[in-house]
Amino acid sequence: MNRQTVPHMPFLCVFNHSVMLTRISLCSLLLSLLCTCDRATNSPAPGVSNDETGHQNHLAGEKSPYLLQHARNPVDWYPWGEEALDKADEENKLLVISVGYAACHWCHVMEHESFEDSTVAAVMNESFISIKVDREERPDIDDVYMSACQLTNERGCGWPLNVIALPDGKPVWTGTYLAKEQWMDVLTQFRKLRGENPAKMEQYAADLTQALQERNRFAGGAGEGEALTEEEVNTMASLLLDDIDFDRGGTQGAPKFPTPTLYEFLLTEYFYSGNKRSLEAVTTTLDKMAGGGIYDQLAGGFARYSTDADWKVPHFEKMLYDNGQLISLYARAYQVTGYERYAEVVRQSLEFVESKLSSPEGIFYSSLDADTEGEEGLTYVWQEEEILQSIPEKDLAQAFVEYYSITEGGNWEGKNILLRAENGDEIARKYDFATEADLRKGLKPASDKLLVLREKRPQPGLDDKALTAWNSLMISGYADAFRALGTEEYRQRAVEAAAFLRNHSMESDGRLYRNYKDGEAGINAFLDDYALFAQACVDIYQITFDESWLKTANQLIEYAELHFYDNVSGLYNYTSDLDPALVTGNVPVNDQAIPSGNSVMARVVYQTGILLADDAKKQRAGTMLANLREPLIKNGPRFFANWGRLYIDLLQPTYEVAIMGADAGAVRDQMSREFHPNALFLGGDAEGSLELLTNKLIPEQTTIYVCLDKVCQLPVTDAAKALEQLNSPD
Repeated sequence: MNRQTVPHMPFLCVFNHSVMLTRISLCSLLLSLLCTCDRATNSPAPGVSNDETGHQNHLAGEKSPYLLQHARNPVDWYPWGEEALDKADEENKLLVISVGYAACHWCHVMEHESFEDSTVAAVMNESFISIKVDREERPDIDDVYMSACQLTNERGCGWPLNVIALPDGKPVWTGTYLAKEQWMDVLTQFRKLRGENPAKMEQYAADLTQALQERNRFAGGAGEGEALTEEEVNTMASLLLDDIDFDRGGTQGAPKFPTPTLYEFLLTEYFYSGNKRSLEAVTTTLDKMAGGGIYDQLAGGFARYSTDADWKVPHFEKMLYDNGQLISLYARAYQVTGYERYAEVVRQSLEFVESKLSSPEGIFYSSLDADTEGEEGLTYVWQEEEILQSIPEKDLAQAFVEYYSITEGGNWEGKNILLRAENGDEIARKYDFATEADLRKGLKPASDKLLVLREKRPQPGLDDKALTAWNSLMISGYADAFRALGTEEYRQRAVEAAAFLRNHSMESDGRLYRNYKDGEAGINAFLDDYALFAQACVDIYQITFDESWLKTANQLIEYAELHFYDNVSGLYNYTSDLDPALVTGNVPVNDQAIPSGNSVMARVVYQTGILLADDAKKQRAGTMLANLREPLIKNGPRFFANWGRLYIDLLQPTYEVAIMGADAGAVRDQMSREFHPNALFLGGDAEGSLELLTNKLIPEQTTIYVCLDKVCQLPVTDAAKALEQLNSPD
């Protein structure tokens, strides 16, 4: 989480999102009790800073690197499960539920200050049952309590997310990072409150849980059947563009998050409308990010977010899901603009993924930590003298210092983050380079030398679990990079990773697992795992014409329909009906750092409906969109951007481009180099099983059919002519 959100008051009785509790809330009682406690009695004794006895708590047998980080805490942590919940029920103790992830800086800070402290641990162990949750492994649990935080806290919510809950898991308090003294206050006050007012605490928990349940109620069918219009797309684009910072890129304010789905929507909108302001929003953002500290100027890859409005100071963790989506975005932006810098970012970022986030099995790890040896960003920052001494060529060293904004006093906390200077072309001419791109090429030997030196430093921690949803985003990233750049290695890596997931994280009936580590996959997958892996399989079919991937995508969709689909709302639940219920369910619809499972599922259901000639699937996508149409049009796509893409999918024609013959793959690859959100490719050197390919194979030639709703234009044998048909279908 970021510094702007911490610390805040232990309890804030503000209900956001216009959610009103229908009964008397516990707010006034909690505030009066929390504010009248004798604070002097709550001041903790110094305590022991670490457990040096070799003791391990109940996390010792877990696979999650984040949980294992806490396995030697003196706090008697449990993983989420029946053992902890049953113990809380039997002993009638409140739960402490602490949610975080391995790359989280403030999670590490709170662990060191509080959870490694014997005094804090004594209070937690005596009066509470304490549960640690890796939000990346169990996003379902994280969502319940993060939603409770958003409902009851006026200030920002983030991680670590700390919760006080009843033994059955119903939340009564949520907070983020707290210093040791504040955390001890919370523990002491809720222990007292539990003894003095248990009935009112339970009433408040019931009211809050009811409010959480309300957020998942969708009437179903609202707006279904109403015509989609270009005017509504224009409204969406206008509302989103009002949020864009056209000087510095991204959305207005700070911190700045990449949120790739916003710019995917704008690229798609630009394709159809030619709205130059939409394209400007995309290119300004991508240019500023690629030049900022959020992008690793030496090794490639993006950090999670920028703490400032200029993309200069990153929060240094690197997440697989960000990089997978940003690689896709830069690849598509390269297709649209031809800007070589975007291709360079794609190549360099994939080199980073191969170097730091790839497993021997060919799949992808989750993240690199923000911290190195307890210090944020230690691996990545430089002193000017260190750089000047490392590059013996004086002019080259000076050019490097100028271009990457290095100063003697540092550009961040006395040290230097590498940032591209705004006047790159001017610096290039100063050092006899024709262009800024030539300057970067000229500086590459220096960059490579510094990267070698950086690799000798202590490195940030690696979260080496593999998550199906995040791997799927990376697989799609490789597929999109192949389409844009034509590098065969990228196609091979996409297929390799997807094949591993299909063989090791998927059962024969279509059931998926969320996680894979040390040869084991054990957590039932969630909606985003199914949706994103199905999308990755469709993407692989698009670059291989191997029908098995289309069949796998369809199998995943059918399994999700059986175990996740809600016939009343026409949307999907986040968790399977085979999983134990939490205190409230979740129907995810907001597109945030990762697009929602429902919006991804809706788009991939629509795509498979076209490829498999299944009109029922296409209709279901429309039913799903109908639930979100009103907030999408009213509020804009800021939190519904992938739904906005679906709206455009359904509004505009999507062409079936069937390519048949011995050279079908080569023709497909040639046509795919252009950005065509209005086309899905299918074909091969044999007819196969797809209805759309029946009777389209002509012996001894490769033939291209541009079709709409199974009705085809005259076949052609030249890719350029087929592109003309696609670009000018009338």
